[in-house]
Amino acid sequence: MKRRDFLAASALFSLLAPTSALAANKKNAATTASKPSAKSTDKSSTKSSEKRGAKTERGSHGERSSREERGNRNERGSRNERGNRNERTAKSERHSRDESKKTDRRSYRPVAERQTVERPAVERPTPAPAPATPPPALAPSEPINVVSLPDEPAPHWRTYDLTSSIAINNARGRLRVWLPLAQYKDTLWQRSLGHNWQGNFDSAGIYRDPVADMEVFYADWKDADAAKPQLQIVSQVAKQDRHFDITRRNSVAERSEVLRRCLQSTDRMPTDGLMRSTAERAIGRVKDPVARGKAIYDWVVDNTFYDPLAKGIGRGDVEAMLDSGQFGGKSADIALLFVGLCRSIGIPARPVFGLRIDSSRLFAGLGATGNLRAGQHCRAEFYTPGYGWIPVDPADVRKAIHDERLGSGDAKLTVLRKLLFGFWEMNWIAFNAALDVKLQGGGNRTLPFLVLPQAEAGGVRFDSADSGRFSYTVNASRSDG
Repeated sequence: MKRRDFLAASALFSLLAPTSALAANKKNAATTASKPSAKSTDKSSTKSSEKRGAKTERGSHGERSSREERGNRNERGSRNERGNRNERTAKSERHSRDESKKTDRRSYRPVAERQTVERPAVERPTPAPAPATPPPALAPSEPINVVSLPDEPAPHWRTYDLTSSIAINNARGRLRVWLPLAQYKDTLWQRSLGHNWQGNFDSAGIYRDPVADMEVFYADWKDADAAKPQLQIVSQVAKQDRHFDITRRNSVAERSEVLRRCLQSTDRMPTDGLMRSTAERAIGRVKDPVARGKAIYDWVVDNTFYDPLAKGIGRGDVEAMLDSGQFGGKSADIALLFVGLCRSIGIPARPVFGLRIDSSRLFAGLGATGNLRAGQHCRAEFYTPGYGWIPVDPADVRKAIHDERLGSGDAKLTVLRKLLFGFWEMNWIAFNAALDVKLQGGGNRTLPFLVLPQAEAGGVRFDSADSGRFSYTVNASRSDG
């Protein structure tokens, strides 16, 4: 091989060989270049040929040695590099497996190895119940139809303290006094909150008549002449307006025995003959119970009149009214006429006797203030399945017509008669719905109804309307501000 070819091959291998091999090649090349070049002479060609042959042999041997050395070094480097890579890879894989094992051990929770240790139940003392708080002044919820009106404003309750003072004069012998109290059964529009009393009586108390839903206070004096009987009783009652909503049904059904009583006739209120024929003319061909009650209400408003000269709240003698054809009187007369007409055609109805205790938002004559001794008033209600008891007040329509001189075409009258079918204002306390009343501990005398305080001394009965013997004052004040 020529020298230039050798140098070119060495340069090519230097590019491919590692740095150590390149340095060895450079050293060999420098050694070769430092030797003097063999000059051709005229000596024998054999010597020159031998020299060139020796040089060529030595060059070939050196090239093979260099190639083998470089190959061995490359092979050892490759093996070392692969070994290092394999070792690093193995270490990395072992580390990964170790980390994986560690991770698996932390997250593994064998369900089979878990054991549930049952601890004995320990009885803990029950905490004392919190003190009861008074119920909010809200009317109890009523079932409503699927289609309902928007929410109504929260009901507004008022609490009244009703103070009744009684003094009996010119009485002799044994004396007993009776005073009707507010209805003891709570309703959606009235709640009785309690009573307290004081006086110089020998004994006193309260009894109830569950048939008439009536509660009565009584007091006894052994000798009325010596004692000069005096009595004061304070009753607390909560009130709110009462509304009938025709869109609401599914009220709780009334007991059958109550409905039967509210279909019966009384001594002064028959349910047959002229009463029934009058009711049938009033309703015509109407079949719906609510519409029938409305037809009778309209007939009573159109055909009765308010008589300011009648005593108290009226006699309540409906039979006499029918016989005379004069449908006039006060609240008990007009309300009982409505009740009798309803009962005669199979609609349960009853009067509700009570006392006005506050001014009215409708008309001044429909309220009372100051001394309420003459504030008694009677309203009425009738029953229909699904709606329950529906309140009406035809007597106050007739009283407003009389007091306000309202004509038949007056817009105020139109609104009032619509309003008082299904509405009771909160300025009135209900006492009871009792008819043909016999007082406990009294004689055999029967009262058509009980709305005024009663007294009996020496076998003689009199009431608070007798101002000569019965001094009676009653006042109402709002205790809720």
